[in-house]
Amino acid sequence: MIPAHVVIVPDGNRRWAKKRGRPAFFGHQEGMKAMEKIADAALKLQIPYLTAWGCSVSNVTERSAAEVKFLYKIFEIYFKKLAKRKELKEKGIRVRVLGRWEEFFPEGLKKAVRKVMEDTEKNNKHHFTVLMAYDGRDEMTAAAEKLAKAAAKDKNFRVDRETLKASLWSHDLPPVDLVIRTGGEPHWSAGLMMWDVAESQLYFTETLWPDFSPKEFDKALQAYSKTERRLGR
Repeated sequence: MIPAHVVIVPDGNRRWAKKRGRPAFFGHQEGMKAMEKIADAALKLQIPYLTAWGCSVSNVTERSAAEVKFLYKIFEIYFKKLAKRKELKEKGIRVRVLGRWEEFFPEGLKKAVRKVMEDTEKNNKHHFTVLMAYDGRDEMTAAAEKLAKAAAKDKNFRVDRETLKASLWSHDLPPVDLVIRTGGEPHWSAGLMMWDVAESQLYFTETLWPDFSPKEFDKALQAYSKTERRLGR
């Protein structure tokens, strides 16, 4: 059984680089190559929704200026390269970026992100979403503010599961079936998609992200397929 929506939390870039006596930049660069391989593997497996953690708000506000500058650079290179891929049109892939990236990213990177989003907004067969300058608490806060404004305008407005979901940044994404976190530290990250992961299956691996291969990805999917999802029943 193939999950409809897989989320990847690619942890371990800096530790991978440190083990090799290299700067963090090297790990981020190799991590980006790993993401390209896993995205391609998900496409071949016909997984309709793939979401990847790109960076949190704290990643771009609390790390060194040099590391953040490098992250922005490799992100810009990645999105420009992604925009040129023929598969986006041929396979009907829609690319979305969720988070506060408009607030924090430099103009060149924002331009690259906007282009690939605009070019693919009408595609609807496969969906690749990247969380950038993202924090799940920000997403829930924004949803609460949107609901409060709606309630202030309409005294009959009712907050329920449907209206809350419709107010999220991820409003047009389905529930997450499987979350894969690499790096050997089984913890959550900044309230990652806290509404959408309510019934998700979690898969943790010791493998540091740059070493996470399509073979390991398949292993995670196999574990998912062998587990009965009771969903509270």
